[in-house]
Amino acid sequence: MWSAGMKWMFLIVGTTIGAGYASGRELWQFFGHESGLAILLFTIFFSICCTVIMEISYKKKSTHYLPVLREIVGEKLVKFYDVMIFFYLFSTTVVMIAGSGATGQAFNYSKWWGIAVIVVALVVLFMKNIDGLLAINQLILPLLIGGLLFILILFTYDQDLHLFSHMSEQRNWTAAFPFTALNILPLIAVLGAIGDKVTSKKEILIASIGSGLILGIVSFIYNNSLIQIADEILLYEIPLFAILKHYPFEILIFMSVMLWFAIFTTAASGILGIVTRISEFTNKPFVWIVIVVLITMIPLTTIGFSTLISFIYPIYGILNLYVLTRLLLFPLWKKS
Repeated sequence: MWSAGMKWMFLIVGTTIGAGYASGRELWQFFGHESGLAILLFTIFFSICCTVIMEISYKKKSTHYLPVLREIVGEKLVKFYDVMIFFYLFSTTVVMIAGSGATGQAFNYSKWWGIAVIVVALVVLFMKNIDGLLAINQLILPLLIGGLLFILILFTYDQDLHLFSHMSEQRNWTAAFPFTALNILPLIAVLGAIGDKVTSKKEILIASIGSGLILGIVSFIYNNSLIQIADEILLYEIPLFAILKHYPFEILIFMSVMLWFAIFTTAASGILGIVTRISEFTNKPFVWIVIVVLITMIPLTTIGFSTLISFIYPIYGILNLYVLTRLLLFPLWKKS
């Protein structure tokens, strides 16, 4: 039970901690000053939503997201959100691939090297279908979360920051709603694809509560660190590098590798959602669908990493508010 629960927990965290989140760009886009309460609300909302999605997926024994999506939004809106979730996964995976290019640029390499590496790695990963993704999540994510927390806590200590010094100032609490909504849609896609593999409700609780707590704690410490370097963030495509510049080059290398793996796991989750949906309409091998999808994504990465996040993420955050509301109120309206 614990092993399976942890496996799904890492899948959820891996889906959420991608280029936008791990780099700090997504957190700064939504949170920033006076956001402690917003992050607490996000933690609660996120855990509830994951529980509802996994329980529906478990009951339906689903292998792709459409049955789960239909249960959440209803028959009338399922076609609209089916199209939107597909384009969401497509565009955010483009963001991840662009993020790999931006990571390469941080070391004075061409962005095309970073893009080529992640594309090839994704093709190799999906030669074993979903099993490769679950295995790499369990291997990489403890290192990523541990490394990120270590840097953020060290930065907090070195800068003599006080995590709870502005708790009376919480005017940005409403940011919890679009931020949670933004991160929910990919989870419907990914968790909807593993319904036939979940074996008990206890696994669901471990995965949902555990992932919510991890993301809530990391988000709070990370956001507090970014507030201290607010004036410098505009100068960096990836805000995390504004924190890492205070530390030895070896730490920069390690965290850059971890950041790339965060980008990679989220891109893999997006590809999983897209390909499992497409496979309903074709008998082509899984890996061949992956290759075709990636080829169509590459030209769109020329838009730029930070531009994609600042434009796409707020739009999806607003559009997904209806899905968030349905998930939070699911037990009530389903009973009625």
